[in-house]
Amino acid sequence: MSLLEKLYGPFFDPHNWAAVITSGQDWLIIFSLVMIECLLSVDNAVVLAAQTRVLPTLKEQEESLFYGIWGSYLFRFLIIGIGTYLINFWEIKVIGSAYLIYLVYRFFHNKFFGKRSKRKVRNQAAGLTGRKRFWSVVAQIEFMDIIFSVDSVLASLAISPNPVIVLIGGLIGIACMRGVAEIIMRLMRKIPELEPMAYVLIFIIAIKLFLTIPAIDIEIPSNIFGIFMLAVFALTIIIHFVRRRTKGGINDNGN
Repeated sequence: MSLLEKLYGPFFDPHNWAAVITSGQDWLIIFSLVMIECLLSVDNAVVLAAQTRVLPTLKEQEESLFYGIWGSYLFRFLIIGIGTYLINFWEIKVIGSAYLIYLVYRFFHNKFFGKRSKRKVRNQAAGLTGRKRFWSVVAQIEFMDIIFSVDSVLASLAISPNPVIVLIGGLIGIACMRGVAEIIMRLMRKIPELEPMAYVLIFIIAIKLFLTIPAIDIEIPSNIFGIFMLAVFALTIIIHFVRRRTKGGINDNGN
């Protein structure tokens, strides 16, 4: 019982919630977490939506996503509680840092040295009928949510150790990612620099997490890191428009 209180007690502390909700600095961090969640998970949202296409009616497709998003909220609550506890162990920090760096390596290696194949969605529910098919799709959505959210939860806990901040950022991020996935994809197509920027941030987050192990013991305040992330985002937008303007100038000169 004491372990459960340690894992999930902060979620039920009204003072913790009041402190976060009334803090402008905490909302800055939350906005940063939402940004990371959306940028890293937009492809996953498309895959999840593709899972529902095997259902015959739009009503069933929307209903399956409805159950799926509430399942995502429940899982996010559970995994953040466990993660907040485990992230205190330096071995977990080292493993988490290594995993995040691996994600960055995989992205840039595929981008520059390999072809990024489109993810094929295999839907085992296609052979079922009726409500069995429906609940099979819901189960697949929940399972894929669990897999997809590990990256974002780990990155979020590396930014802020406060589980309430991570939970609010995750819940808003899930809602935004599901609701505006197509808009985010269009934005990323228009500003392709956003995707590599997200992985550069993931690399920096991995370094931030690694620096907190006892042998080094360097803690970068979450509010300062949140400001840094927003600055990187703004700089990326500026770089995009400068590059586009430069290309436009070259084209106008006929080169």
